[in-house]
Amino acid sequence: MPDLDHVRREIERMRIQMGRQRKEILQLQRARIGTASAEALLSRMEAKIESLRAQRDALRIARPRRTKGRVLGGRTW
Repeated sequence: MPDLDHVRREIERMRIQMGRQRKEILQLQRARIGTASAEALLSRMEAKIESLRAQRDALRIARPRRTKGRVLGGRTW
């Protein structure tokens, strides 16, 4: 199972790709070119991000807390 940082990086990478895909779709629409396949790809990308978010949330819940009860300076309350 991938670690939390890997999943976060993958989510960020996919978000950047989705932005590029949206811009490309807009360019195609302005040129009056069909965008059905590009929109299908975008919806698959959105589904992939949703699954990655669910995986990230599960990993976040499962990991042990490192700074429980600590504040800056190292004091425990």
